[in-house]
Amino acid sequence: MRSTRGYAKKAAVLCAAVLAVTSILAGCGDSAKPVTTGKDTSTNTDNTKVEPISKITIMANLQTPEVPSETIKKILEEKTKTQIEFQWVPDGSYDEKFQAAFATGSLPQAAYIKNQSSFVLLRDAIKNGQFWELGPYLKEYSFLSKMNPDVLKNTSVDGKIYSLYQERPLTRQGIIFRKDWADKLGLAEPKTTDDIYNMLKKFKEADLAGGGKTLGLADRNDLIYGSFKTLSSFFGTPNGWGVVDGKLTPEFATKGYLETMKFIKKLRDEGLINQDFPVTSKTDQQNMMYTGRAGMYIGSMPDVETMQDKTSKNVKEAQYDLVNQITSSSNGKPSTWALPGYGTMVMFPKAVVKTEKELKQILAFYNYFLSPEIANLLKYGVENTHYTIKDGKVVPGTDQKLLEKEVKPYQSIALADTTNVTPSFYSLPVREKAEKLAKDAISFGVPDPTVSLDSKTFNEKGARLQDIIKDATYKFMLGTIDENGFQAAIKKWQDEGGAKIIEEYNAAYKNVK
Repeated sequence: MRSTRGYAKKAAVLCAAVLAVTSILAGCGDSAKPVTTGKDTSTNTDNTKVEPISKITIMANLQTPEVPSETIKKILEEKTKTQIEFQWVPDGSYDEKFQAAFATGSLPQAAYIKNQSSFVLLRDAIKNGQFWELGPYLKEYSFLSKMNPDVLKNTSVDGKIYSLYQERPLTRQGIIFRKDWADKLGLAEPKTTDDIYNMLKKFKEADLAGGGKTLGLADRNDLIYGSFKTLSSFFGTPNGWGVVDGKLTPEFATKGYLETMKFIKKLRDEGLINQDFPVTSKTDQQNMMYTGRAGMYIGSMPDVETMQDKTSKNVKEAQYDLVNQITSSSNGKPSTWALPGYGTMVMFPKAVVKTEKELKQILAFYNYFLSPEIANLLKYGVENTHYTIKDGKVVPGTDQKLLEKEVKPYQSIALADTTNVTPSFYSLPVREKAEKLAKDAISFGVPDPTVSLDSKTFNEKGARLQDIIKDATYKFMLGTIDENGFQAAIKKWQDEGGAKIIEEYNAAYKNVK
């Protein structure tokens, strides 16, 4: 669950702070050819009637050691007809500098918000009218009007839209397993949780790694991005919170969550999972796969590319496959937990953007970001400089220093990740399959209904209270507490503030339904 402190308190502490940023002004650069894909990607086909703003200041987080060169910036300025002044702030200090700038009224016209936790800190300011509401204007723009309504809803505050979002995958979790092991044992890809258990048991019994050291499943100390949450979705557990008998209920109070704990406890009791998974790092977990010791990994499906490459260096015959449509005896249809669908967001403070006309011109500028030409430019860079095209797909260049210097910084300001973006070329068919399965899973992805809701008690106590549940979950799977002990932990969670969180989330849910 999300963790945050109250915005007002933090802003007050930083009120006197001075924003130190590095500005890069428009200047001369090379006349590199903009991205092309063989299609008509001219931004002039945009039927939006509002002209973009002539000059804009943008504050964004810098995820590279140095500020970028102006190659892409110059093309972006040319295509949008807008002079851009970037204020690049190192990623590690971005939140602090953002809050200091907001407290002192020195934010630029467009300010990026790093992530969901950072966004939560601004909810009170948003409700107080300090940022422009964007929802009523989006329909006026050819590309912005087509943004995913479900993702927009996830970014909303009291049902209203205040930000543009950077696209992120909605669903990407699944099972990566050793296909060569499965073929050797005559096992088909798993379709149910019983099939998962059977595959892990067969892997262990056959000792395919040798020396009696074979593990079925490699897991780590992460109840979200490790195996637990994805397995839990197979058992029908809601994503964070779910509606039970018409009321929002935390996931750990549902039948599916209990079934998942029992399932993993069974795996541990039978030696089908690494015994120390509650304290195993992601690096150690993945190394169990890379060295050929374990036969299954549950997590982000795109990891299969690196997994295949690194495992093949140690075990030449190793081959991986993927699956993500799993059912259970209590959940007869496939389901997987869905992410909110956004990464960073960009917002427009009223203290700087003074008029509706100026806002609409800024939105016209950002409308270009979802056009094919600019979407590709910000994600990949310039054709034949930063990438090439093969079979109609993008093959990134191999000069990592060049990509880090000229392309990666601009990826943090992009809006598009898939919309109007040319697909990447993958040399491994299984990596291509990961992308397809992730897209297919959108149809059965389960969202977290509280993503856009606000609970004051959760903001203040949520992280500490979640530790109660996390600790009890691990204890149950390790066998040190039983169902009664887990129910006692839930009661403790309720008594120390959880009951209030339920009350507040349900009140907010009722207001925005």
